[in-house]
Amino acid sequence: MNLSILYDSLALIKPEIAISIALILLVLFDLIFHHDKRIIKYIAGISVLVTFYFVYEQFGLRGFSFQTDNIDLITNGMVAVDGFASFFKVIILLSTVFIIFFSNSSLEIQQSNDRIGEYYALIFGMILGMFFMVSANDLILIYLSLELMSLSSYVLAGFVKIRDRNSEASLKYIIYGSVSSGLMLFGISLVFGLTGTTNLLALKTFLLASSVNPVVFGFAIILIVAGIGYKISSAPFHFWTPDVYEGAPITITAYLSVASKAAGFALLVRFIKVAFVYQTDSDGHWVMLQIFDWQTLIIILSILTMTLGNFAALWQNNIKRLLAYSSIAHAGYLLLGLAVLSDQGVIALLIYFFFYLLMNLGAFYVVMLISDKIGSEDIHDYNGIGPAAPFLGVALTIFLISLTGLPPTAGFIGKLYIFIALVDAKMIAVAIIALLNTVVSLYYYVRVLKHMYLTKVEEQRAQVNISAWNLIVALLLLIPVLVFGVYFSPIVDFAQACNSLLSGI
Repeated sequence: MNLSILYDSLALIKPEIAISIALILLVLFDLIFHHDKRIIKYIAGISVLVTFYFVYEQFGLRGFSFQTDNIDLITNGMVAVDGFASFFKVIILLSTVFIIFFSNSSLEIQQSNDRIGEYYALIFGMILGMFFMVSANDLILIYLSLELMSLSSYVLAGFVKIRDRNSEASLKYIIYGSVSSGLMLFGISLVFGLTGTTNLLALKTFLLASSVNPVVFGFAIILIVAGIGYKISSAPFHFWTPDVYEGAPITITAYLSVASKAAGFALLVRFIKVAFVYQTDSDGHWVMLQIFDWQTLIIILSILTMTLGNFAALWQNNIKRLLAYSSIAHAGYLLLGLAVLSDQGVIALLIYFFFYLLMNLGAFYVVMLISDKIGSEDIHDYNGIGPAAPFLGVALTIFLISLTGLPPTAGFIGKLYIFIALVDAKMIAVAIIALLNTVVSLYYYVRVLKHMYLTKVEEQRAQVNISAWNLIVALLLLIPVLVFGVYFSPIVDFAQACNSLLSGI
């Protein structure tokens, strides 16, 4: 690689460089100001804003960094720079901004204030891994970025040492994570052995020109999907999710449920579209290589994921576990957008994910505030909390209604576009199954509301007050959920523009 290519490549990964520098600064300032760590959160916040600017600069770009100048090698670079990656980087950065806000209000994090520098350094380590995941155009980089994200998240899951369940969450997370990483690496090695390449575009070129053993190749793909499925919490790779979500600090639980899932979905979409779609027809439907039946696999995973997530949530009494199974179910809905195998399906997935960020983070934030006030996450301790905490009760109600997918909230628009994509692809039976699952989800969301408003309490609860800061943060999530339920065209246009710039087709 000559110097001009190297300089061009570095110019294309400015967001990743900014995050790397921020990580180093966080570690240094944590060592220098070890008695007063207030500066740490400001460094984190400013770094996210600077990275936002660099991501904004990349909108409209479409290309690759770290390309080889050897004409004998078929490769188009390890890192793709395009609107699709930028969309998910925005999702990750928005999630990070809110997690910084959440952390300022969280009693769990405040009790570990002496290690706050490590906390933010680990979060930025996750961001760096996720940024490379959403842009990775090579199986080796996919694995390395996934491991970088995972190693940071393992530590964060057990960051707080208040209860035994915190360490248990971290241990279970790393055990399941190690198994999934091993499966994925084995699948990658099989793909390389069969095709002689790890670059996604080179892989497609090889599959178009040559034949491979379909049984071995299919087995390799399933192993890779298992590794990715672990990150997006899809069944049957979801086993870690309820225990880790319950045991981790609520701030990290919320972060894993949105940012980590976003990186996993971006990786899965890019892997399928770049390596296995050789053209798109006039209606936006993908013409797939006939080496592997992607649609059947994704439909099975989607139905299994949403059904298991929704029915398992029915019996949960811990609100964090309930939201964990809800997150699993939403992964199933998101997979439906990909199962359509069309541009319209991916656009629906992007729209859904943007709204999912708002309503899921909002639900976790209200749960965190209530938990800090009453000292419990048990649903029975929510009895009468609605009248005692009017704003929090109304906010949680709206977020849960949006998660159900009812109008006039943003969640309804997200599911509407998923169902439109399914009907357009004539997948009526799958759409009916998804609709029935939505009805099931309504039960356990309404169950929370029943405890908040309708269950009688022996003695009247004392009023629960929140600070002006907490009110502002909640409104930053609540208002868009309501506004985008009515006026959603900017998000639809944004998703369409980002999908059209996906590199590799």
